[in-house]
Amino acid sequence: MERVEDCISFLVGKAAQQVAKRSRERLAPFDVTPTQYAVLKVLWDEDGQSGAELGARLRMDSATITGVVDRLEAAGRLERRDDGSDRRIQRLFLTAQGQSLREPLDQAMAQLNSEARSLLGADAAALWSALRHLGDSKSW
Repeated sequence: MERVEDCISFLVGKAAQQVAKRSRERLAPFDVTPTQYAVLKVLWDEDGQSGAELGARLRMDSATITGVVDRLEAAGRLERRDDGSDRRIQRLFLTAQGQSLREPLDQAMAQLNSEARSLLGADAAALWSALRHLGDSKSW
């Protein structure tokens, strides 16, 4: 029988806690959470997505996306606009303030990724690949 410290759920969970903690520390000066950063990042790449499109891309349920979008909207970082062809859909667009966060937030997270890769050395690429594989619900 394996020790709990050797179980995948424990190992991945502890690693996720450390990464989340460091991500929060890097993003805190900008008053952005890691989940908010993920939403902003997707919108920087393709502005005007719907909440459903964001949820599918980030693998988040609609309640989570709605809460994150509500907070980003209240902070003045994005706005909802009605879809011109389907009034049931609201599109999400970054404001100037949301756009202005791109460079500093991307730099902060790039530095965090670089530090993690340096810590892992030659194992970094394999870890990134393994995490993608484990995170893909179709894999298992």
